[in-house]
Amino acid sequence: MPRYALKIEYNGAPFAGWQKQAELPSVQRAIETALDRLEAGEHQIAAAGRTDAGVHALGQVAHCDTTREWTPFRLQEAVNFHLKPHPIALVDVAPVAPDWHARFSAQERHYMFRIVMRRPPVTHEAGLVWQVKRPLDIERMRAGAARLIGHHDFTTFRSTICQAKSPCKTLDEIRIEEFDGASGPEMRLYVRARSFLHNQVRSIVGTLEKVGVGAWDPEDVSRALEARDRAACGPVSPPHGLYLESVRYPEDPFAGISGE
Repeated sequence: MPRYALKIEYNGAPFAGWQKQAELPSVQRAIETALDRLEAGEHQIAAAGRTDAGVHALGQVAHCDTTREWTPFRLQEAVNFHLKPHPIALVDVAPVAPDWHARFSAQERHYMFRIVMRRPPVTHEAGLVWQVKRPLDIERMRAGAARLIGHHDFTTFRSTICQAKSPCKTLDEIRIEEFDGASGPEMRLYVRARSFLHNQVRSIVGTLEKVGVGAWDPEDVSRALEARDRAACGPVSPPHGLYLESVRYPEDPFAGISGE
């Protein structure tokens, strides 16, 4: 059976997350249903990461198997047609080897978190950013973030329902940038690692926000990490500011894919 890599963009607001769940809408189920309408039978797809309810994606990657050969353009167009009116789109499709796997072949996941700093309610980007009503000190946040880079036991920064076998992960980068966005002063946090624990990025962002408003010192981030205790974590940030931005592979499956 031919296998295809799918690069997927979606607004996570209407969904209970990526993963299929009984009686609840999910991104995975919507795409599999679109594939079922395209070819008779049931399709199962696997993704690079399972985003939570309300989390968005700019470059989620999954793979699917089909019963016949498709050109990438035709498969992309057909699946996008059957995805309507869901806020999901295949932005790239590429043929891959039968043993290529969206999750197990991935080398890095890149997440982005958006924070808008203003008092009036956000209107045009409501549900797409986390709004905080006070300015955040970016240098304090960078100092706090630096304490999380490297290989650590991240028990403090993972959900109590996380199913990972080990709380130890390696964070390769936390980069924080600030600029004037369409809705006001905006801060973006970029987090890069091979893999993440459940709620790890949102826990980190919520903790760094405490540092940014002055409620915590940067050194408090180290103390929270060393505590290895979920109770030592700052508040978990809301899901709607988080985006799975991209996934890196040894060779980009989408390189050179364009047009019909």
